[in-house]
Amino acid sequence: MRFENVLADINGFGRFQIMIIAISFLGRFTLPCHFMLNNFIAAVPAHHCDISSLDNGGIFNNLSQAQRLVVSIPVQQDGTPSSCQIFVEPQYHLLLNSSNVTGIPTVLCQNGWVYDNTTFKSTLTSQWDLVCDRRGKNKATATIFFFGVMFGAMSFGSLSDRFGRKIMLLVSYVSGMLFAVASAFSTTYMMFAVLRFFTGFCITGIVIVSAVLSVEWVDIEHRKLVGVLDSLSWTFGNISFPAIAYFVTDWRWLTVSVTSPLVLAIITWRWMPESARWLIANGKLEQAQIYLKKCAKMNQKEDLVHTLDKEILSTIVVTDKKNRTYSYLDLIRTPKMRKLALRTGIVWFCVATAFYGISFNITGFGLNMYLTQFTYGLIELPAKVSVYYLLDKIGRRSTEVGALLLAATCLGINIVIPKDMFVPRTVVAVIGKGFSSASFATVVLYSSELYPTVIRQNGMGYNSFMARFGVAVTPLILLLDEVWKELPQVVFCSVAVLGGIVARTLSETRNRCLPETIEDIEQMW
Repeated sequence: MRFENVLADINGFGRFQIMIIAISFLGRFTLPCHFMLNNFIAAVPAHHCDISSLDNGGIFNNLSQAQRLVVSIPVQQDGTPSSCQIFVEPQYHLLLNSSNVTGIPTVLCQNGWVYDNTTFKSTLTSQWDLVCDRRGKNKATATIFFFGVMFGAMSFGSLSDRFGRKIMLLVSYVSGMLFAVASAFSTTYMMFAVLRFFTGFCITGIVIVSAVLSVEWVDIEHRKLVGVLDSLSWTFGNISFPAIAYFVTDWRWLTVSVTSPLVLAIITWRWMPESARWLIANGKLEQAQIYLKKCAKMNQKEDLVHTLDKEILSTIVVTDKKNRTYSYLDLIRTPKMRKLALRTGIVWFCVATAFYGISFNITGFGLNMYLTQFTYGLIELPAKVSVYYLLDKIGRRSTEVGALLLAATCLGINIVIPKDMFVPRTVVAVIGKGFSSASFATVVLYSSELYPTVIRQNGMGYNSFMARFGVAVTPLILLLDEVWKELPQVVFCSVAVLGGIVARTLSETRNRCLPETIEDIEQMW
């Protein structure tokens, strides 16, 4: 007896499953906003050294602001004032010949910076002067957040397999909201960094728990639809986020704004069912019966509830080791599970690194950052609609491999397009974002189908850990542009190619029942 047979009797995709997707949508909306939040709260406004200390009377006091900048701050190649340097003394001769700056001694900014607040009222950068020699701290805020996401994925994956999907989803909702709001009221950089780590740690449970819960409640035919719909909630967040960021220009209130949907998610959580697959796998047959009967009733299949007796349910998950607790060690105990974990881990790392390598570079093409972010989100719609049709036409594996290799192609093309060709570079980047988004949408569904029910959440937690490790190192890879301007793009391109090669070695899951136990994996593949 397979769980898919039970679902077929009570309708594997009816009102009950639609309710699960709708409730998941509310919580998942906030995730892309938080994942992309650093693009805006850590944006670097135009800035120059503070020259107010030079205002000590005499000639300087009688100059206009533009003239004061000319005599105090060296000019960069693009004609703008230097961001980090100031003349040792005012150079009044530059008012007559502003190009004659050879040999004039300069020092690093001595009294802080002045920031242009035209676009942003306040950012982390202007709050704590994260520029020039502190530039690394600015990039580190994203890395710190994703290290939190990385360890949170491992923790929530294990806890969800031990205590259940539903309760851990609530824990993620509540703790993620509390830490996010607290981080918005940080008084020091260190306080913000610590709270941001715990925000990432807690909020990641939402995505890995809700994704698995949705897949475990639907039949084979509709798994791809549910996977794409879950992914589209991410897209909706990505499209909406730049509009929110455009109107909320203070970093503290922007953080609170994108966290607020979690209030609705907490309210609606009471209607979220526990995974019947998980309950059966853990011997909780009576509770599984309750949820399955609710499903049958909501899907108008009440006449078939007689098929849900405990004797039938007890035959769904058959294993030699009853009532045992599974852990991450079970991912490497047996030969085929070891191979599966190694391969999916590499693929998730590569997918996430390529995806966020493009996503974090919204100011690298010389165009409006809000428009670029919006376009990045919008391109995900056709990409994911295409995935929906391709998953059954050519299979999960071919879709994943093709999407990664095409994303790598776009990254490679942008290496050779001249920097001053802003529009072509942006178009290629947007197309690459579409392919990388397609690869991400595919790998979430694909991996949930590859792992057995008894350790599916552990498997997804491990894979999410590998993905977030890739995201955490992405801001550091972007810093490699100081070595060679194109080096970050070369790294991202190479990583995407590696992911495509490894994905080619995975098993196809199209039209297959979900494996229930580790024994299923060892026997089937």
